[in-house]
Amino acid sequence: MTDNLHTRARQLMDEERVEGTLSSENRAWLAAHLRDCDECRAAAAAATAALATLRDTGVELPRGLASRTQMRLRLRAGELRDDRPGTNVAWVVAAISWAAGAATAPWVWRGFAWLGEHAGAPKPIWEIGFVLWWIVPALFATGAVVAERRENPSD
Repeated sequence: MTDNLHTRARQLMDEERVEGTLSSENRAWLAAHLRDCDECRAAAAAATAALATLRDTGVELPRGLASRTQMRLRLRAGELRDDRPGTNVAWVVAAISWAAGAATAPWVWRGFAWLGEHAGAPKPIWEIGFVLWWIVPALFATGAVVAERRENPSD
């Protein structure tokens, strides 16, 4: 049982140092435990001293490291954006779709006219159907592109 208390105390101390948050219940329990337990109090003091030493230790960084790192990140982001297979494929598929649509428009028109006559629909109704046949997929594709741009605004 005592080992479980020490284990819980160490886990809570680590959580507080790493994440910086503890619930008020856990914080109160830890404070009470540290008042009563010399072993955990010593461990907490040692960890605090070690972290303070690390924070006080200065590390010399090469001059211009931050700007070089930013430049490399921008270059890599550009490479990833350019290498994305979906971008070029989408343009090719759109071009093929447009060409196929233009090539088949006369047959689709005749098909809508035939359906309209056999269904007894007025001419404006089946003409609107023909227009929607071409517009609705384009609207969906545009919506997909807009949604992707909102998810990846840097593109």
